[in-house]
Amino acid sequence: MSGPHNIVVLMGGWAAERQVSLTSGEQVAAALESRGHKVTRIDLGATRAEGRALPAKLIAANPDVVFNALHGVPGEDGTVQGLMDIMGFAYTHSGLATSVIAIDKQLTKQHLVPHGIPMPGGRIVASEELFAADPLPRPYVVKPVNEGSSVGVAIVTAESNYGTPIGRDVKGPWQEFDELLAEPFIRGRELTVAVLGDRALAVTELKPKTGFYDYDAKYTDGLTQHICPAQVPADIAEAMMAIALKAHKLLGCRGTSRSDFRWDDERGLEGLFLLEVNTQPGMTALSLVPEQAAYLGISFADLVEMLVAEALERTGAAKGAKA
Repeated sequence: MSGPHNIVVLMGGWAAERQVSLTSGEQVAAALESRGHKVTRIDLGATRAEGRALPAKLIAANPDVVFNALHGVPGEDGTVQGLMDIMGFAYTHSGLATSVIAIDKQLTKQHLVPHGIPMPGGRIVASEELFAADPLPRPYVVKPVNEGSSVGVAIVTAESNYGTPIGRDVKGPWQEFDELLAEPFIRGRELTVAVLGDRALAVTELKPKTGFYDYDAKYTDGLTQHICPAQVPADIAEAMMAIALKAHKLLGCRGTSRSDFRWDDERGLEGLFLLEVNTQPGMTALSLVPEQAAYLGISFADLVEMLVAEALERTGAAKGAKA
């Protein structure tokens, strides 16, 4: 990548993953500065009112490219992408349409399952329904339709202390969201595959020391063991990498994405299910995309520069086509 470039690193925001985004953004900014780029750090703000200042901040910085280090809404759902499209700024990661689809777990299923991507069944339920009866046989999972990082995920088992049916006053995502996605619980192992450009990188197994791979397990050092490469049969690893790359392409992802899987190791290939595709994977010291890149000999600074170069190249090609 020729340079140096004038780069804005956009981070923060008011989603549940605000602190993770700030950490990702700071590490990205430091890596870019180490390569000689001029970096402006912009915190979207902790409230929507603070976010109104973003256009003016972008105009003042006038970057060659924006590194989008936001996680969750509005940085991962197409909102920020649409703003940058309107303002004419190049930016990393996926565009507007892809972001709208991928942040919504049900839309993602509707887009991928017809193309042969194995994903769990289930349906959207009103939270009020849970207080009358179970929407699926236990065990099942309920989760917000458009949150990332396992925010608001609850596993409802026969032995759970949520009640039968779920108690209205019991703490859970039903108290925070009007609608939830209910899916059958898939026993087995938690695995993930990163895609960079047109290449699936590796398979990582995630082994939480307690419970499941929830938000705290993801971002608290020492709570989850990462095994890269995962110790799984070759056909399972190959299938996961092929599915991740196919989903990345079908959704139109750009730069990098991360596909999360559950694998019921008692069922072989039939037990493999894609759960979701993350278009704004974390870039912290505990994050999985940098970890898989490092396994293949790609340093963190190289990874960050590759994402910037892809965004600049893509924007340059688009401008050339319009000329």
